[in-house]
Amino acid sequence: MDSLRRTAVKASLWALIGFLMMTGTGFVVTGSLPAGGLIAMTNTITGLLSYVVYERIWAGISWGKL
Repeated sequence: MDSLRRTAVKASLWALIGFLMMTGTGFVVTGSLPAGGLIAMTNTITGLLSYVVYERIWAGISWGKL
């Protein structure tokens, strides 16, 4: 099982990648970097929190572990 710290680092790096991708997408769609950044920030925060909770739930489930 991963430690909480490892899960947080993994989630943070994944969130950074997602943030950059979403900022670019938001900019293309809106034509505004601040609007794209706001969309990306909102998505990143909710995604990061969801991912950490999801990983911690699965860490406690023994099904499929060898």
